[in-house]
Amino acid sequence: EEGGESGAPSKNALKKANKEKEKAEKAAKRQELERAQKEQAEANDTSRHLYGLIPPPSESSAKQEFSELAQLYDAKEDQEVTVDARIHNARVQSAKLAFLVLREEAHTIQAVIAEGGPNKISRQMVKWCGGINSESIVRATGLVKQPKEPVTSTSISDFELHVEKLYMISEAAQMLPVQVKDCMRAPPMSDDTKDEPELDSQGLPVVSLNARLNNRVLDGRTAANQAIFQLQSGISNLFIEFMNQNRFTWINSSRLAGAATEGGAGVFEIKYFDTKAYLTQSPQFFKQMAIAMDMKRVCEIGPVFRAENSNTHRHLTEFTGLDFEMVIKNDYHEVLSFGEKLMLYIIRNLQERAEFKRLTKVVEQVFPGAGDFKVPSGDEALRLKFADAIKLLKENNIEAEEYDDLSTTQEKALGRVIREKYSTDFYTIDKYPSAVRPFYTMPDPSNPKLSNSYDFFMRGQEIMSGAQRIHDYNQLCERMRKNDPPLDPLSEGFRHYTDAFKYGCAPHGGGGLGLNRILQFYLGLPDIRFATLFPRDPGRLAP
Repeated sequence: EEGGESGAPSKNALKKANKEKEKAEKAAKRQELERAQKEQAEANDTSRHLYGLIPPPSESSAKQEFSELAQLYDAKEDQEVTVDARIHNARVQSAKLAFLVLREEAHTIQAVIAEGGPNKISRQMVKWCGGINSESIVRATGLVKQPKEPVTSTSISDFELHVEKLYMISEAAQMLPVQVKDCMRAPPMSDDTKDEPELDSQGLPVVSLNARLNNRVLDGRTAANQAIFQLQSGISNLFIEFMNQNRFTWINSSRLAGAATEGGAGVFEIKYFDTKAYLTQSPQFFKQMAIAMDMKRVCEIGPVFRAENSNTHRHLTEFTGLDFEMVIKNDYHEVLSFGEKLMLYIIRNLQERAEFKRLTKVVEQVFPGAGDFKVPSGDEALRLKFADAIKLLKENNIEAEEYDDLSTTQEKALGRVIREKYSTDFYTIDKYPSAVRPFYTMPDPSNPKLSNSYDFFMRGQEIMSGAQRIHDYNQLCERMRKNDPPLDPLSEGFRHYTDAFKYGCAPHGGGGLGLNRILQFYLGLPDIRFATLFPRDPGRLAP
């Protein structure tokens, strides 16, 4: 019978159950055999103490000496070193041999793991090393050796590291949103990424600017980005050097204001307990008030906020400002000349100091314009009056008006003309029309249509605005009331500022440089976001 009313299992059901039982028993035996083989292999692993998770720190390990990859360009044959580095690439060549590329900042070296040798490296170690996820951080100890032929795929080509020990410090995820090696290639130069191809002409993945910024931690690990932000640090330090040499006082002004100052346009409003506050557009008022305190020469480095809905290659809603203000003794050109000397000091040191030259060459591999910035010889920068700049544009069939501000298109065109005619990418323009400058700008005493103001340019794009400021209380109040729109010098937003001049203030002037723009235009980067670690623009608040 196939099964009676008693409910006993059928012959087919019993047969099926027996097969399942046999299958389960075989699987259990197989798992047990594999476990035993694994245990046996581990027991026979002669180098199990030489790899794996990094051992916990001990008193003896605290005395261990470490090298940086940057030091290995001049290493000696058979020199033993220990380095902490990322796995840029890992591959198993055979059961007996694996290769790694170790990366630290902009430096890379090939590492070799081979079976045998004095440490009796096992095949298990070779397999484990060759399977490490890219971007993991490891500690490698080994001997520096000269390869039979230079290693062309790494920055350190004359040496490789023969690994004796390799420990995992921090394991990276197996799947990454972007690959660092893909970010190392030149990004798309077009502003429009909608129709961007997924692969370049060589069939390699294209990583857009947006994808890079969304994954900034990974993108920031590329050699070019490491160099870019070391150069940014260098520019800040050169600014500090020059200011210290010229006896400036460092100040740290507030970024919060109780009213929308400087005209009220383009400021971020924030909640401040039970009232409103605003992020300052610049430290301008504070610098001038410091001069009124008799500080004579002041400077600072800090964030600048602009609530402007500008989605261009050179605008951000937050950038880093390099600001200075100083007392004028004779003529406002003292300030202009000081600013020119400052910029020449920064540019010449970027071009002449060995480390900055090396970093620029690293950037140049991705952005070819990085190494071709031109600056005139001698101690003086090219300086044009605004009227002469207009004349130069007209001579080159570019329309421009005598008392209108220059548009971005006109500025870029002027930069090309000046580079061709004067062989310089840095220059200044003096005597701007009063109508296009802020209310606190001192008018030209010989021509009220002009002002004692100036802009600095790199590659035809503005990096600084500066001027002599109005220091007379009555003149300042009059200018504010005639402003378009009119401003009330006695209002809560301006009262403390204007009072500083009521109490007497020396003639003074200064300027504000954009650190991000200096870096962008010196290196010829296509977008200011490449020169900003975590950029903020109208569409980006993260990461």
